[in-house]
Parts: sequence; C-alpha cells; structure tokens
Amino acid sequence: MKATTYLSFLVLLSMITVSCTKDDLTDDTEEGTTITTDGAVTINASTTSGTPEGSKETGANADDLLANSTFSSTVKIAFNGASAIVENTVAGVTVAATGADVVIESTVSGVAYEVTGSTTDGMLKIYSDNKYKLTLNDVSIKNNDGPAINIQSGKRAFIVLSGTNTLEDGTTYASYTEDQKGTFFSEGQLIFSGEGTLNIVGNNKHGIASDDYVRIQSGIIKITKAASDGIHANDAVIIDGGTLDITASSDGIEAEKGQIFINDGNITINVADEGIVASYETDNTIDPYVVINGGTIHITTTGEGGEGIESKSTLTINGGDIYIQAVDDAINAGTAIYINGGNIVAYSTTNDGIDSNGTLTVTGGRVFAIGARNPEAGFDCDNSTFKITGGLLIGVGGTTSIPTANVSTQASAILGSGNSGIIYSVLDSDNGEVVTFKSPTSFTTVLLSSNKFSSGKTYKLVSVLEISDASNVNGLYLGGTFSDPILSSSFTLTSIVTRIGGSTGPGGGQR
Repeated sequence: MKATTYLSFLVLLSMITVSCTKDDLTDDTEEGTTITTDGAVTINASTTSGTPEGSKETGANADDLLANSTFSSTVKIAFNGASAIVENTVAGVTVAATGADVVIESTVSGVAYEVTGSTTDGMLKIYSDNKYKLTLNDVSIKNNDGPAINIQSGKRAFIVLSGTNTLEDGTTYASYTEDQKGTFFSEGQLIFSGEGTLNIVGNNKHGIASDDYVRIQSGIIKITKAASDGIHANDAVIIDGGTLDITASSDGIEAEKGQIFINDGNITINVADEGIVASYETDNTIDPYVVINGGTIHITTTGEGGEGIESKSTLTINGGDIYIQAVDDAINAGTAIYINGGNIVAYSTTNDGIDSNGTLTVTGGRVFAIGARNPEAGFDCDNSTFKITGGLLIGVGGTTSIPTANVSTQASAILGSGNSGIIYSVLDSDNGEVVTFKSPTSFTTVLLSSNKFSSGKTYKLVSVLEISDASNVNGLYLGGTFSDPILSSSFTLTSIVTRIGGSTGPGGGQR
C-alpha cells in the first residue's frame, strides 16, 4: 500500500470513529442494545413545505367539458353480428353499413352517435367537419384487419362510456392511405367521460392513439394488451379522473411532442418500457414536460431500460400517491425535477431512484427514493444543484448526490449502510421520532432530510422489530407506534448538510 493511500485510510478511519463514538451519545446506551423509551414512540410523518417551484399547470380547457356543448340530434347504430342497423338518420349525416363495417360522414354540427351491440368482424369509422359526441353503450367491436374505431376527423370527439364496452383490433391491418395507429384511433382530440367501462385489446400497435391529445375525465379504461403503447398522443395526455389500467409491450402513456398532466384518478401501469413518458428526441425546439397534481399512480416496468416516469425536459410533482418499481430510473427528467408534495416511493432495481440530468428541487411531500448498488443512487442530479427547502426525504442506494448547502434551508444527514427488510427509525434526544422506513434492498448510503432535524442536535439511528397500527406506503411509514428499539448508531448534525458515512457523488450517469 502506498504511503499516501495508507495515510488517507487512517484519516478516513479517524473521521468515522469520531462521528460514531460513545461520546456523541446523549445517554449511556451501548450500540446494539435496547433503548428504553418512556412509553411507545409515535410515528408522525408531518412535514413543512417551502415555496413550490416548477409548474402548476393542469391542462384545463373549458372546451373539453361536455356540458359546454350541445348535441341536439342523435343517430343510433346497433351492431348485430355480421351486420349493423342504423336509426334516426339526420340531414347532413350519411351512415353507410357494409356488413358490420360502418362509415359515418357528417357535415353538420350538434350530432351525437350512440353505438350498441356486438360484432366479431366489423368496425366504426367517422369523418366529421364538426365536434360530436360518441356514446359507447354496451358495445363490443372486433376488427380483424384494422382499428375497431377509426376517427378520421381532426375535430373534438366526446367519448361517453356507458355499460361495459370492448374494442379489439387485428394483428395485421389492411393497407390504407389513412392513419390507423391503434385499436381506438383519432386524428383529433379524444375526451373520455361517463360511468362505464372500456376494455381495449391492442394486437397491432397502440391501445388508444390520437394525433392531437387524449383527455380522461371519468370512467374505467382497461387496456389489457397493447403491442406498442397503451395510450399514445401526439400533443398531450391529460388525466382528470377515472380509473386507468394499462398493460403494454412498450410505454404505458406517451405524449410524443407535448405534455402530460395528471390531476386525479387511479392509474395502474405494467409495461416493458417507460410507464409515463413525455419525449421527443429529434427536435430540440420541442419542450415536452410532465406535471402531476394528484391521483394514485402505480407503475411497474420489466424491460431493460424501462423507466417509471420520464420527461425529456422538466417534471413537476405537486401531489398524489405514487409508487414505482422500475428496472431503469424510477423517475427521470432531462433538465429539472421539482417535488412540492405527494407521497412518492421511487424504486429502481438496477439504476437510480430519482435521477435529474439537471437540477433537483424538493420543497415538500414525502419522498422515498431507492436506488441500486454503487454507482447508482437514491437521489442523483449529476453534480447539479440539489435544493431541499421542505418535505421528508429518504434516499437509499450505493451513493447519493449531496444537497446544495447554500440554497437548502432544511437539514440533511448522509449515513452509511443498512439491510433490506429492516425497519429503521431516527429518534431525537427525547426519543421523538424523526423518520421511519424499511428498504426493499440493502444499501451502503442513506440520505435523510426532515424539518425535525436541527443543526447541533444529536440523533439515534435505531432498528425496530414491530410497528403497531402501522400506516405504511411501500416502506415509507406515515403512522403507527413502536417500543424497545435497538440502537444502531448515533450522529450529530453539525451543519445544514452533515455527512456521517456512505458515499457521495453522481449516480450511474445520464439517461
């Protein structure tokens, strides 16, 4: 061993010894022994918030509200096996049925269409010069050589779901000069509402596709199979409510050139590639971004390179309950990530938990970021600014980015290794709980930040055998009580960012 290396080792050893000696304890408890508490310790995951940063956009548009439009005429179409019956014809609307292939051409406004019945070899195609309402009322359409519903109109389509509906396309499409990009395709905006269910099987490409944008306000949409993306839009995807369940061979939700806004709803995504992605890599003038304001989101990715949520530009999370288990980064953004609220568990099995290729700002919320072993990180911002002004942060992995001291207002601690499946808690000198978590994987570095941390104070890291009445969000404990914790170590915060152990630096690189 070279002399300089040996000297560095001695310096590092002395630093670790100083930070973990019994002199740092506020009582006479030895490490590895049980701490006697005055009654049960109560978990309280309350947080304080700094000034929110990033975007507050919701994608709201009054023109997307069905109540703001009037449709005075209704054309009824009933599929019946190999044929279709048309009722209530309207002047200016032509409905041609060839077997169970139905084509609508409309030049007038204020028209609604109600579709019922079932066919295993048919389709619905719409041409319209004006916006319209399309009610799916217990309809089942399978098209063996194309989309089940093919809208060749760039106008707004209000899709109202009633009862249980099923759409399925063919594995191979017949050749057409028109676009036909999925089981339910539209050249224009698709706005889904209603109280019914829509089941989609995408054998050829996307489940739902629009060359404009897709908005989901209510209803239940289940995409049980998509050969490519579950929902694919050119301009934007906006989710205001409803239930969305997607299984896809590529991405779950993709806005190719635009934005994604999630305001509410229950979303479950199981995919090979990206769960939610706003991306456009071939034109630097396009600035796609993602804003999450609320909702419950569960994402699982299974393929190599599959990220949970990805924005090629910025990502803002203002609220919501989000759980991600991804093969690649659980959350990734190209230029900046802003977290202002929500309960977030971001777990990557091979990469970073949360990775910004630019800046990372946390002003509020509860965030548990789980990365893989070194060089991957719980929190990674490639040596850019890492600003913490509020919230509760837990980041485990092989390493971590260091919070930027001159812009952060909430104290952080960087500690060393821990094991999977162990419940860890940090207690203050009065045995008051600061943060409690259980990691699904072993780690060599943990970053902790809480409004309960104060510079100059000493804290104990303990392990807990059992938590009563636990409120647990995938390892992030929000409530419950425990007694008789076992001391692992103690540490003293000496500044806004205190490193006691672990490894620091950027994670595994840009994505």
